[in-house]
Amino acid sequence: MTRRFLGLYYCCVEHRGHLSSVIATLLMSSTSDPEQDETSKPSGGGRTLALTVCSAAIGGTFQYGYNISIINSPTSYIQVFINDTYVKRWGTGLETPQVTLVWTLIVSAFSLGGLLGALLAGPLAVRFGRKNSLLLNNSFLFAGAVLVLTCRMAESFEMLICARFLVGMNSGVSMNVQPMYFGESAPKHLRGATAFSSAVFTAFGIFLGQVVGLTEVLGAEPLWPYLLASNALPGLIQLLTLPWFPESPRYLLIDRGDREACVKALQRLRGGEVPVSEMDELLQEQQLQKSAALNSGSAASTRTPWSLFKSRDLRCQLRTVMAASSAMMLCGNDSIYFYASYIFLEAGIPPEKVQYITIGTGASEFTASILSNLLIERVGRRYLLIGGYCLMSCWSLVFTIALTLQSHGVAGMPYLSMACVFAYILSFGLGPAGVTGILPAEIFDQASRPAAYMVAGSFMWISLFLVGMLFPFIVGSLGNICFLPFMAVCVLSSVFLGLTLPETKGKTLSEITAEFDKKNGVKRENQDMQLDDTIGDQYKLGKAVSFTSLTQDPDHDPDQKNQV
Repeated sequence: MTRRFLGLYYCCVEHRGHLSSVIATLLMSSTSDPEQDETSKPSGGGRTLALTVCSAAIGGTFQYGYNISIINSPTSYIQVFINDTYVKRWGTGLETPQVTLVWTLIVSAFSLGGLLGALLAGPLAVRFGRKNSLLLNNSFLFAGAVLVLTCRMAESFEMLICARFLVGMNSGVSMNVQPMYFGESAPKHLRGATAFSSAVFTAFGIFLGQVVGLTEVLGAEPLWPYLLASNALPGLIQLLTLPWFPESPRYLLIDRGDREACVKALQRLRGGEVPVSEMDELLQEQQLQKSAALNSGSAASTRTPWSLFKSRDLRCQLRTVMAASSAMMLCGNDSIYFYASYIFLEAGIPPEKVQYITIGTGASEFTASILSNLLIERVGRRYLLIGGYCLMSCWSLVFTIALTLQSHGVAGMPYLSMACVFAYILSFGLGPAGVTGILPAEIFDQASRPAAYMVAGSFMWISLFLVGMLFPFIVGSLGNICFLPFMAVCVLSSVFLGLTLPETKGKTLSEITAEFDKKNGVKRENQDMQLDDTIGDQYKLGKAVSFTSLTQDPDHDPDQKNQV
C-alpha cells in the first residue's frame, strides 16, 4: 500500500495498462483476500489519477486559497482607489468609516458568492457531471477577471464587488464538486489521501497568493488589478488539461446509467484493470439507488437538501456534516491571520520584513496538509479531525494567556504568541482543513451526496461570512481574550464529532452506513444490503470477468442466441 501511495505523488509507475486493452480475466483465489490482492500490486493508473487530481485542483480548491490570500496585500491601494473614485464622481471624499464599509462589502461579497456557488454545486454536479461542472465553473472566474482589469478604466469600485462575488461563486462550486469528484474516482485504499489533496491545494493557494502578493512581484500599487486578475491563469490551465481526463466512474454508472463509460473510466484510472470488488460495490450501490427510486415512486432518486433534513435514515450523517463544516470556519483559523502581522511586529521584526515572515503562516498550513495527506490512510479521518481540534483548543488557551501577559509587558511573550500562531495553523492543517471536505463523499450515497455537499457548503460559507463580519466586534469587546470563543468552538467540535463520527478509513459505503444506522436507530433488512441476485451471480468474486460482461446490462441473458 505504501508503495502505491508514494507512486501516486511521484508518478513512479512500474507498468501501465492500455485504454483499448480488454479485460480477459480477473482470477481471484478463494483462499486469499481479494481486497489485499487488488491493493498490494502497483497501480498502473496511478499516473492518470495523480494528473487528474492536479488538473482538477489547480482550477478548483487552489482558487479558494489563492483568492482569500491575494486580497490582503492590496488592501490600502484598493481603499485609496475607492476614495479617489468617489471624489471624481461627487467632488468630495469619503470618511474613513465609509471607506471601510465599502471595503467590507468587497471582502464580504466573496463569502456571499461562495454561498450561492455552494447551492449551485449540487444541481451542476448532477446535470453536467463532476468534471464538466469544474470546467463550466471557470466562466465565473474569467468574468470576474475582466471586471477587475477594467474597473480602473471604468472608474467603478462597484465592479470590484461584482468581481469578488463571481470569484466567490467559483470557489463555492469548486469546494463542493472537487472533493466529490476525487472521492468518487479514487480506489478505496486511496480515497482519503486523494480527497485530502483538495486541502493540500487550498493551502498551496494561500501560500502562493502570499508570494505573488509581495511588493516585488504583483503587490505594488500599479499592479494590484493584475494581482486580483491573476486567478484566471490557473483556470486557463484547467480548461486546457482537465478535458483529457475521465469523468467520475460512480457518476457515469449510477447517475447516467452508462456502464460502458464507467468501465472505460475505471480502466484509465486503474491502469487497464477493473478491480472486481470495486465493480461489485458500484453495482451494489446502483441497485440500491434503483430500489430506493422504485420505493419512492420516483423515476429519479437524486435527493434534495430538504429531503435530507426530512430523512430519519440520514439524520446523524447530516448533523455530523453540518457541525464539521461550521466548525471549520468558526474555529478562528482565518482570524488568526489577522493577528499575525501584529504579533510579528511586537516580536521585533522590522515592518518591511513582516510580509516575508507572514508567508511562513501559509507555508505552515501547506506543510501540515502534506503531512496529513501522508498520515490519513494510516491514522484515519476520525483521529486527525478530533485531534486537530483538541490541539487547537490547547493553543487557543496558550495564545490567550500569552496575549494577556504581553499586554502587561512580560518579556518573551511576543515570541510565545508567534509560536502559537504557527502551532494553531499547523494543527488546523493537520486535520480539520482536509478531513472536513472528505466527509460528505464518504458517508452519503450517490443520490444524497450532491445535496449533502450543498448543505455542508452553505453552512461553511455562512460561517465564514459571520466570522468576517463579527470578528472586528469580538476583538473590540473582548480584547486579549478574543480567542476564547474560538477555543469553545474547538472543544465543542471535538466532543461532538467524537460522539457522532465513526472511523471511515478503508470501509465501503455499506459498512459506514451500517454504523450510522445504529446511531439513527434504523434497522435494514439484509436483502437491502446485498446485490441483486442476477448481478451477484454475474459479477461474483472469484470468477473470470471480461470486458463484455462488465459492460452488458445485467438483465440481458448471456446464453440467448440470435434467431435466424
